[in-house]
Amino acid sequence: MNPLSPTAARAYTPLQLGPLLLRNRFIKSATNEGMARGGVPSKMLVEHHRRMAAGGVAMSTVAYCAVSPDGRTFVDQITLDTQSLRHLRVLTQAVHREGAAACAQITHGGAFNFLPQLSTRYPFSASGGFNAAGVLSGRLWRKAMNEDDMRRVASEFVRGARLAREAGFDAVEIHMGHGYLLSQFLSPSYNKRRDEYGGSVARRARFPALVLRQVLDAVGDALAVSCKIGVTEGFAKGTQGEQAAELAQLLQAEGAHLLVLSGGMNVESPWAIFGSPMPAEALTTIQNPVVRTATRLMRLVEPRIEFRELYFREHSRQVRAAVKMPLAYLGGAKSLAGVETIMNDGFDAIAMGRALIHDPALVRHFEDGSVTTSGCTACNRCVPMMYSEGGTACVLHGPNEVQLNRSPAAD
Repeated sequence: MNPLSPTAARAYTPLQLGPLLLRNRFIKSATNEGMARGGVPSKMLVEHHRRMAAGGVAMSTVAYCAVSPDGRTFVDQITLDTQSLRHLRVLTQAVHREGAAACAQITHGGAFNFLPQLSTRYPFSASGGFNAAGVLSGRLWRKAMNEDDMRRVASEFVRGARLAREAGFDAVEIHMGHGYLLSQFLSPSYNKRRDEYGGSVARRARFPALVLRQVLDAVGDALAVSCKIGVTEGFAKGTQGEQAAELAQLLQAEGAHLLVLSGGMNVESPWAIFGSPMPAEALTTIQNPVVRTATRLMRLVEPRIEFRELYFREHSRQVRAAVKMPLAYLGGAKSLAGVETIMNDGFDAIAMGRALIHDPALVRHFEDGSVTTSGCTACNRCVPMMYSEGGTACVLHGPNEVQLNRSPAAD
Protein backbone atom coordinates (compact mmCIF):
# COMPACT_ATOMS: atom_id res chain seq x y z
CA MET A 1 0.00 0.00 0.00
CA ASN A 2 1.88 3.07 -1.29
CA PRO A 3 1.19 6.57 0.08
CA LEU A 4 -0.29 9.10 -2.32
CA SER A 5 2.09 11.46 -4.06
CA PRO A 6 1.81 15.11 -2.96
CA THR A 7 0.08 15.89 -6.27
CA ALA A 8 -2.51 13.13 -5.90
CA ALA A 9 -2.97 13.98 -2.22
CA ARG A 10 -4.17 17.46 -3.23
CA ALA A 11 -7.29 15.80 -4.69
CA TYR A 12 -8.16 14.74 -1.14
CA THR A 13 -8.02 18.26 0.31
CA PRO A 14 -11.14 20.42 0.88
CA LEU A 15 -12.46 22.75 -1.82
CA GLN A 16 -14.53 25.89 -1.26
CA LEU A 17 -17.23 26.58 -3.85
CA GLY A 18 -19.10 29.73 -2.92
CA PRO A 19 -20.89 28.94 0.37
CA LEU A 20 -20.11 25.21 0.12
CA LEU A 21 -17.03 23.46 1.48
CA LEU A 22 -16.41 20.06 -0.15
CA ARG A 23 -14.52 17.42 1.81
CA ASN A 24 -12.33 16.60 -1.20
CA ARG A 25 -12.15 17.35 -4.94
CA PHE A 26 -13.96 14.35 -6.43
CA ILE A 27 -17.40 14.95 -7.91
CA LYS A 28 -19.78 12.33 -9.25
CA SER A 29 -20.82 13.84 -12.56
CA ALA A 30 -24.42 13.91 -13.74
CA THR A 31 -25.24 10.78 -15.74
CA ASN A 32 -28.85 10.15 -16.75
CA GLU A 33 -29.83 7.35 -14.40
CA GLY A 34 -33.24 6.19 -15.68
CA MET A 35 -34.38 6.07 -12.07
CA ALA A 36 -37.38 8.40 -12.08
CA ARG A 37 -40.23 6.49 -13.74
CA GLY A 38 -43.03 8.88 -14.58
CA GLY A 39 -40.83 11.63 -13.18
CA VAL A 40 -40.89 10.24 -9.63
CA PRO A 41 -37.44 9.70 -8.01
CA SER A 42 -37.11 6.05 -7.02
CA LYS A 43 -35.51 4.23 -4.13
CA MET A 44 -32.91 3.05 -6.64
CA LEU A 45 -32.00 6.66 -7.39
CA VAL A 46 -31.50 7.28 -3.67
CA GLU A 47 -29.33 4.18 -3.37
CA HIS A 48 -27.33 5.10 -6.47
CA HIS A 49 -26.27 8.44 -5.02
CA ARG A 50 -25.88 7.09 -1.49
CA ARG A 51 -23.34 4.58 -2.81
CA MET A 52 -21.38 7.38 -4.47
CA ALA A 53 -21.30 9.36 -1.24
CA ALA A 54 -20.33 6.30 0.81
CA GLY A 55 -17.59 5.57 -1.71
CA GLY A 56 -15.83 8.82 -0.97
CA VAL A 57 -16.90 11.48 -3.47
CA ALA A 58 -17.34 14.96 -2.07
CA MET A 59 -20.47 15.67 -4.08
CA SER A 60 -22.89 13.58 -6.12
CA THR A 61 -24.81 15.23 -8.96
CA VAL A 62 -28.40 14.21 -9.71
CA ALA A 63 -28.80 14.33 -13.48
CA TYR A 64 -31.36 16.23 -15.44
CA CYS A 65 -33.72 17.90 -13.02
CA ALA A 66 -35.99 19.73 -15.46
CA VAL A 67 -37.12 23.22 -14.49
CA SER A 68 -40.52 22.73 -16.13
CA PRO A 69 -42.58 19.91 -17.67
CA ASP A 70 -41.70 21.20 -21.16
CA GLY A 71 -38.04 21.21 -20.13
CA ARG A 72 -37.83 17.43 -19.90
CA THR A 73 -36.39 15.36 -22.73
CA PHE A 74 -38.37 12.22 -21.74
CA VAL A 75 -41.33 11.63 -19.46
CA ASP A 76 -39.21 9.54 -17.07
CA GLN A 77 -37.19 12.46 -15.80
CA ILE A 78 -37.37 14.51 -12.63
CA THR A 79 -39.23 17.79 -12.79
CA LEU A 80 -38.36 20.18 -9.99
CA ASP A 81 -41.82 20.85 -8.58
CA THR A 82 -43.56 20.60 -5.23
CA GLN A 83 -44.55 16.97 -5.93
CA SER A 84 -40.92 15.86 -6.28
CA LEU A 85 -39.67 17.54 -3.10
CA ARG A 86 -40.46 14.80 -0.60
CA HIS A 87 -38.74 12.19 -2.75
CA LEU A 88 -35.68 14.37 -3.35
CA ARG A 89 -35.37 15.09 0.37
CA VAL A 90 -34.94 11.36 0.97
CA LEU A 91 -32.08 11.41 -1.53
CA THR A 92 -30.28 14.45 -0.15
CA GLN A 93 -30.60 13.15 3.41
CA ALA A 94 -29.09 9.81 2.36
CA VAL A 95 -26.14 11.57 0.73
CA HIS A 96 -25.64 13.83 3.75
CA ARG A 97 -25.58 10.87 6.13
CA GLU A 98 -22.56 9.61 4.20
CA GLY A 99 -20.79 12.94 4.64
CA ALA A 100 -21.10 14.22 1.08
CA ALA A 101 -22.91 17.09 -0.63
CA ALA A 102 -25.74 16.72 -3.15
CA CYS A 103 -26.03 18.72 -6.36
CA ALA A 104 -29.09 19.07 -8.59
CA GLN A 105 -28.38 19.51 -12.28
CA ILE A 106 -31.04 21.98 -13.44
CA THR A 107 -31.83 22.21 -17.12
CA HIS A 108 -34.24 22.63 -19.99
CA GLY A 109 -34.06 20.50 -23.11
CA GLY A 110 -35.30 23.08 -25.57
CA ALA A 111 -35.66 21.52 -29.01
CA PHE A 112 -34.08 18.27 -27.82
CA ASN A 113 -37.07 16.40 -26.41
CA PHE A 114 -39.11 13.26 -26.98
CA LEU A 115 -42.18 14.22 -24.97
CA PRO A 116 -45.64 13.10 -26.12
CA GLN A 117 -46.98 16.63 -25.73
CA LEU A 118 -45.88 20.20 -25.04
CA SER A 119 -47.68 23.30 -23.84
CA THR A 120 -46.48 25.11 -26.98
CA ARG A 121 -46.90 24.20 -30.64
CA TYR A 122 -43.15 23.96 -31.24
CA PRO A 123 -40.27 23.38 -28.79
CA PHE A 124 -38.17 26.39 -27.84
CA SER A 125 -34.67 26.97 -29.14
CA ALA A 126 -32.28 29.82 -29.88
CA SER A 127 -33.35 29.92 -33.53
CA GLY A 128 -36.38 28.65 -35.40
CA GLY A 129 -36.47 26.35 -38.39
CA PHE A 130 -35.83 22.68 -38.98
CA ASN A 131 -35.30 20.63 -35.82
CA ALA A 132 -32.91 17.74 -36.46
CA ALA A 133 -33.49 16.43 -32.95
CA GLY A 134 -37.20 16.17 -33.69
CA VAL A 135 -37.03 13.87 -36.70
CA LEU A 136 -37.92 10.82 -34.62
CA SER A 137 -40.29 12.57 -32.23
CA GLY A 138 -42.30 14.19 -35.02
CA ARG A 139 -41.31 17.74 -34.01
CA LEU A 140 -39.66 18.84 -37.22
CA TRP A 141 -39.69 22.54 -36.36
CA ARG A 142 -38.46 24.62 -33.48
CA LYS A 143 -39.43 28.11 -32.29
CA ALA A 144 -36.95 30.94 -31.75
CA MET A 145 -37.47 32.27 -28.24
CA ASN A 146 -38.46 35.89 -27.86
CA GLU A 147 -37.59 37.98 -24.82
CA ASP A 148 -40.85 37.11 -23.06
CA ASP A 149 -40.02 33.42 -23.53
CA MET A 150 -36.54 34.01 -22.15
CA ARG A 151 -37.83 35.83 -19.09
CA ARG A 152 -40.29 33.02 -18.41
CA VAL A 153 -37.71 30.25 -18.79
CA ALA A 154 -35.15 32.16 -16.70
CA SER A 155 -37.75 32.41 -13.94
CA GLU A 156 -38.29 28.64 -14.24
CA PHE A 157 -34.57 28.10 -13.63
CA VAL A 158 -34.79 30.35 -10.57
CA ARG A 159 -37.82 28.47 -9.26
CA GLY A 160 -36.05 25.16 -9.88
CA ALA A 161 -32.99 26.34 -7.96
CA ARG A 162 -35.13 27.47 -5.04
CA LEU A 163 -36.94 24.13 -4.99
CA ALA A 164 -33.58 22.34 -5.06
CA ARG A 165 -32.57 24.29 -1.96
CA GLU A 166 -35.88 23.38 -0.33
CA ALA A 167 -35.23 19.71 -1.15
CA GLY A 168 -31.93 19.86 0.74
CA PHE A 169 -29.45 20.15 -2.13
CA ASP A 170 -26.17 21.89 -1.43
CA ALA A 171 -25.51 22.97 -5.01
CA VAL A 172 -27.08 23.35 -8.43
CA GLU A 173 -25.41 22.76 -11.77
CA ILE A 174 -26.88 24.80 -14.63
CA HIS A 175 -26.59 22.64 -17.74
CA MET A 176 -25.17 24.69 -20.61
CA GLY A 177 -23.80 21.78 -22.64
CA HIS A 178 -24.60 18.71 -24.73
CA GLY A 179 -27.22 20.37 -26.96
CA TYR A 180 -29.85 21.29 -24.39
CA LEU A 181 -31.57 24.69 -24.45
CA LEU A 182 -28.83 26.92 -23.05
CA SER A 183 -26.30 25.07 -25.18
CA GLN A 184 -28.49 25.79 -28.21
CA PHE A 185 -27.93 29.50 -27.54
CA LEU A 186 -24.19 29.03 -27.11
CA SER A 187 -23.67 26.87 -30.20
CA PRO A 188 -23.02 28.62 -33.55
CA SER A 189 -24.59 25.58 -35.19
CA TYR A 190 -27.94 26.17 -33.47
CA ASN A 191 -27.88 29.92 -32.88
CA LYS A 192 -28.39 31.85 -36.12
CA ARG A 193 -29.93 34.92 -34.51
CA ARG A 194 -29.13 38.41 -35.80
CA ASP A 195 -30.18 40.27 -32.68
CA GLU A 196 -28.27 40.87 -29.46
CA TYR A 197 -28.54 37.13 -28.61
CA GLY A 198 -26.66 35.90 -31.67
CA GLY A 199 -23.33 36.35 -33.43
CA SER A 200 -20.28 36.61 -31.17
CA VAL A 201 -19.58 34.34 -28.21
CA ALA A 202 -20.57 37.15 -25.85
CA ARG A 203 -23.89 37.73 -27.60
CA ARG A 204 -24.70 34.02 -27.82
CA ALA A 205 -23.93 33.75 -24.09
CA ARG A 206 -26.24 36.62 -23.15
CA PHE A 207 -29.27 34.47 -22.27
CA PRO A 208 -27.32 31.68 -20.48
CA ALA A 209 -25.46 34.36 -18.51
CA LEU A 210 -28.79 35.95 -17.59
CA VAL A 211 -29.99 32.61 -16.23
CA LEU A 212 -26.80 32.23 -14.20
CA ARG A 213 -27.09 35.73 -12.80
CA GLN A 214 -30.69 35.27 -11.71
CA VAL A 215 -29.98 31.88 -10.12
CA LEU A 216 -27.02 33.35 -8.23
CA ASP A 217 -29.17 36.24 -7.03
CA ALA A 218 -31.81 33.79 -5.82
CA VAL A 219 -29.74 31.06 -4.13
CA GLY A 220 -26.05 31.93 -4.46
CA ASP A 221 -25.69 32.80 -0.78
CA ALA A 222 -27.01 29.37 0.25
CA LEU A 223 -25.98 27.02 -2.59
CA ALA A 224 -22.91 26.54 -4.75
CA VAL A 225 -23.89 27.45 -8.32
CA SER A 226 -21.94 25.76 -11.11
CA CYS A 227 -22.31 25.64 -14.88
CA LYS A 228 -21.63 22.66 -17.12
CA ILE A 229 -20.18 23.81 -20.43
CA GLY A 230 -18.74 22.18 -23.52
CA VAL A 231 -15.03 22.70 -24.21
CA THR A 232 -15.61 21.24 -27.67
CA GLU A 233 -18.83 20.35 -29.44
CA GLY A 234 -17.03 17.57 -31.28
CA PHE A 235 -17.93 18.45 -34.86
CA ALA A 236 -16.63 20.84 -37.51
CA LYS A 237 -19.18 23.66 -37.13
CA GLY A 238 -19.25 23.55 -33.34
CA THR A 239 -17.34 25.49 -30.71
CA GLN A 240 -13.85 24.50 -29.68
CA GLY A 241 -11.48 25.34 -26.83
CA GLU A 242 -10.83 28.96 -27.77
CA GLN A 243 -14.54 29.84 -27.77
CA ALA A 244 -15.08 27.83 -24.58
CA ALA A 245 -12.32 29.86 -22.92
CA GLU A 246 -14.08 33.09 -23.87
CA LEU A 247 -17.37 31.73 -22.49
CA ALA A 248 -15.62 30.75 -19.26
CA GLN A 249 -14.36 34.31 -18.83
CA LEU A 250 -17.92 35.62 -19.20
CA LEU A 251 -19.29 33.14 -16.66
CA GLN A 252 -16.44 33.94 -14.28
CA ALA A 253 -17.36 37.62 -14.52
CA GLU A 254 -20.97 36.76 -13.69
CA GLY A 255 -19.82 35.03 -10.50
CA ALA A 256 -20.24 31.29 -11.15
CA HIS A 257 -18.73 29.28 -8.30
CA LEU A 258 -17.51 26.42 -10.54
CA LEU A 259 -17.42 25.35 -14.18
CA VAL A 260 -17.70 21.65 -15.04
CA LEU A 261 -15.89 21.11 -18.34
CA SER A 262 -17.47 18.56 -20.66
CA GLY A 263 -18.00 18.26 -24.42
CA GLY A 264 -19.94 16.71 -27.28
CA MET A 265 -23.55 17.13 -28.41
CA ASN A 266 -26.50 14.76 -28.09
CA VAL A 267 -27.46 14.83 -31.77
CA GLU A 268 -24.40 15.91 -33.73
CA SER A 269 -21.62 14.13 -31.80
CA PRO A 270 -22.83 11.92 -28.93
CA TRP A 271 -19.71 9.76 -29.18
CA ALA A 272 -17.63 12.84 -28.32
CA ILE A 273 -19.35 13.04 -24.92
CA PHE A 274 -17.93 9.62 -24.02
CA GLY A 275 -14.70 9.66 -26.01
CA SER A 276 -15.57 6.25 -27.41
CA PRO A 277 -18.24 4.66 -29.63
CA MET A 278 -21.48 2.99 -28.66
CA PRO A 279 -21.22 -0.80 -29.15
CA ALA A 280 -23.74 -2.32 -31.53
CA GLU A 281 -24.82 -4.94 -29.01
CA ALA A 282 -25.79 -2.20 -26.57
CA LEU A 283 -28.77 -1.42 -28.80
CA THR A 284 -30.47 -4.58 -27.63
CA THR A 285 -30.79 -3.15 -24.10
CA ILE A 286 -32.67 -0.01 -25.21
CA GLN A 287 -36.36 -0.69 -24.75
CA ASN A 288 -37.59 2.71 -25.96
CA PRO A 289 -38.10 2.25 -29.75
CA VAL A 290 -37.51 5.92 -30.56
CA VAL A 291 -34.23 6.02 -28.65
CA ARG A 292 -33.17 2.69 -30.14
CA THR A 293 -33.75 3.97 -33.66
CA ALA A 294 -32.00 7.26 -32.93
CA THR A 295 -28.97 5.44 -31.51
CA ARG A 296 -28.83 3.14 -34.53
CA LEU A 297 -28.87 6.13 -36.89
CA MET A 298 -26.17 7.92 -34.92
CA ARG A 299 -23.91 4.88 -35.16
CA LEU A 300 -24.05 5.15 -38.95
CA VAL A 301 -22.20 8.48 -38.85
CA GLU A 302 -20.03 7.73 -35.83
CA PRO A 303 -16.31 8.25 -36.58
CA ARG A 304 -13.76 5.57 -35.78
CA ILE A 305 -12.41 6.57 -32.40
CA GLU A 306 -10.75 4.75 -29.56
CA PHE A 307 -11.00 5.70 -25.91
CA ARG A 308 -8.03 7.49 -24.41
CA GLU A 309 -7.88 8.71 -20.86
CA LEU A 310 -8.46 12.46 -20.35
CA TYR A 311 -9.80 12.93 -23.88
CA PHE A 312 -10.94 16.53 -23.24
CA ARG A 313 -7.62 17.56 -21.70
CA GLU A 314 -6.30 19.71 -24.56
CA HIS A 315 -9.48 21.77 -24.90
CA SER A 316 -9.94 22.03 -21.13
CA ARG A 317 -6.41 23.36 -20.66
CA GLN A 318 -7.32 26.28 -22.93
CA VAL A 319 -10.10 27.14 -20.49
CA ARG A 320 -7.77 26.69 -17.51
CA ALA A 321 -5.35 29.19 -19.01
CA ALA A 322 -8.10 31.76 -19.49
CA VAL A 323 -9.68 31.93 -16.02
CA LYS A 324 -8.75 31.79 -12.34
CA MET A 325 -12.09 30.44 -11.04
CA PRO A 326 -12.55 26.84 -9.87
CA LEU A 327 -12.79 24.32 -12.71
CA ALA A 328 -13.76 20.64 -12.60
CA TYR A 329 -12.20 18.46 -15.27
CA LEU A 330 -14.60 15.91 -16.81
CA GLY A 331 -13.75 13.45 -19.55
CA GLY A 332 -12.22 10.02 -19.12
CA ALA A 333 -10.43 10.23 -15.76
CA LYS A 334 -10.07 6.62 -14.62
CA SER A 335 -6.68 6.22 -12.93
CA LEU A 336 -4.63 7.66 -10.11
CA ALA A 337 -2.11 8.78 -12.73
CA GLY A 338 -4.95 10.62 -14.47
CA VAL A 339 -5.88 12.31 -11.20
CA GLU A 340 -2.27 13.45 -10.80
CA THR A 341 -2.28 14.87 -14.33
CA ILE A 342 -5.49 16.79 -13.67
CA MET A 343 -4.07 18.24 -10.47
CA ASN A 344 -0.78 19.10 -12.21
CA ASP A 345 -2.71 20.91 -14.92
CA GLY A 346 -4.17 23.20 -12.29
CA PHE A 347 -7.76 21.98 -12.28
CA ASP A 348 -9.51 22.24 -8.94
CA ALA A 349 -11.73 19.14 -9.06
CA ILE A 350 -12.22 15.86 -10.90
CA ALA A 351 -15.69 14.93 -12.15
CA MET A 352 -16.17 11.25 -12.95
CA GLY A 353 -19.04 9.24 -14.36
CA ARG A 354 -18.55 5.75 -15.82
CA ALA A 355 -15.61 4.88 -13.56
CA LEU A 356 -17.81 5.51 -10.51
CA ILE A 357 -20.73 3.59 -11.98
CA HIS A 358 -18.32 0.68 -12.29
CA ASP A 359 -17.01 1.17 -8.73
CA PRO A 360 -18.76 3.71 -6.47
CA ALA A 361 -15.92 3.29 -3.93
CA LEU A 362 -13.16 4.14 -6.43
CA VAL A 363 -12.23 7.37 -4.61
CA ARG A 364 -11.57 5.46 -1.38
CA HIS A 365 -9.73 2.72 -3.28
CA PHE A 366 -7.42 5.28 -4.87
CA GLU A 367 -6.75 6.76 -1.45
CA ASP A 368 -5.91 3.48 0.29
CA GLY A 369 -3.84 2.24 -2.64
CA SER A 370 -5.90 -0.88 -3.28
CA VAL A 371 -6.70 0.32 -6.83
CA THR A 372 -4.69 2.57 -9.14
CA THR A 373 -6.71 2.12 -12.35
CA SER A 374 -10.46 1.71 -12.69
CA GLY A 375 -11.78 -1.53 -14.11
CA CYS A 376 -14.17 0.47 -16.31
CA THR A 377 -13.54 -0.45 -19.95
CA ALA A 378 -15.33 2.61 -21.43
CA CYS A 379 -17.55 0.17 -23.32
CA ASN A 380 -20.51 2.57 -22.87
CA ARG A 381 -22.95 -0.26 -22.20
CA CYS A 382 -23.95 1.56 -19.03
CA VAL A 383 -25.37 4.39 -21.17
CA PRO A 384 -28.32 2.53 -22.72
CA MET A 385 -28.88 0.80 -19.36
CA MET A 386 -30.64 3.99 -18.30
CA TYR A 387 -33.53 2.84 -20.51
CA SER A 388 -33.69 -0.56 -18.81
CA GLU A 389 -36.08 -1.46 -15.99
CA GLY A 390 -33.41 -1.15 -13.33
CA GLY A 391 -31.73 1.99 -14.63
CA THR A 392 -28.06 2.81 -15.12
CA ALA A 393 -25.63 0.09 -14.06
CA CYS A 394 -22.26 -1.34 -15.06
CA VAL A 395 -22.81 -4.43 -17.20
CA LEU A 396 -19.73 -6.02 -15.64
CA HIS A 397 -21.68 -6.22 -12.35
CA GLY A 398 -25.18 -6.95 -13.61
CA PRO A 399 -28.42 -4.96 -13.54
CA ASN A 400 -29.96 -3.12 -10.61
CA GLU A 401 -32.86 -4.44 -8.57
CA VAL A 402 -35.93 -3.62 -10.66
CA GLN A 403 -38.31 -3.38 -7.68
CA LEU A 404 -36.20 -0.62 -6.11
CA ASN A 405 -36.52 1.34 -9.33
CA ARG A 406 -40.28 0.90 -9.34
CA SER A 407 -40.67 2.15 -5.77
CA PRO A 408 -40.98 5.93 -5.13
CA ALA A 409 -38.21 7.21 -2.89
CA ALA A 410 -40.47 8.51 -0.11
CA ASP A 411 -43.00 5.65 -0.05
